Amino acid sequence: MNKTTTDLHAVATIGLDLAKHVFQVHAIDAAGRVVMSRGLRRKDVHGLLRAAACLVGMEACGSAHHWARQLMKLGHDVRLMPPADVKAYVRRQKNDAADAAAICESVTRPSMRFVPVRSVEN
Repeated sequence: MNKTTTDLHAVATIGLDLAKHVFQVHAIDAAGRVVMSRGLRRKDVHGLLRAAACLVGMEACGSAHHWARQLMKLGHDVRLMPPADVKAYVRRQKNDAADAAAICESVTRPSMRFVPVRSVEN
């Protein structure tokens, strides 16, 4: 399921499933076509997301707030969602790739609840 194109400036929305070592990235363009769906090592996330700013969705967890602050510095619009709300959008079996696709789809829904990003002091 490693779908990639060379033009990352076409990306409109990214669903990022966080993990210990390998993050799963699912990116779509403005028309809803999959531009990229692949796993990335933790050290490679910054390099990939330095491209054009876009909407990035993540499930809210302890490390999601750290990553949200880092991605906001790069100019992205980051939104955190409760994992229970994202679960309804998983279409197939539960794995990281399916979770990233569900995050990408759910972040664009107008009725989705979002969690505010915590500051370092918080």
